[in-house]
Amino acid sequence: MLSRLKTDDRLRKIVRPIFGVFIGGALGYAYFYFIGCSSGGCPITSNPFVSTFWGALLGGVALS
Repeated sequence: MLSRLKTDDRLRKIVRPIFGVFIGGALGYAYFYFIGCSSGGCPITSNPFVSTFWGALLGGVALS
């Protein structure tokens, strides 16, 4: 029983940040798509890759 609890805790520590990365990446892309800067003057929101990266990074940190 005790070993199963340790395994569940380890799995939870791995899955939560991964889930945060996916959710954050989706929200970062949604931010680019709906709010993003079309003129190219905004360094984060003018590029979908950068916006998705920052969203994924923040999501992973938030749920770790």
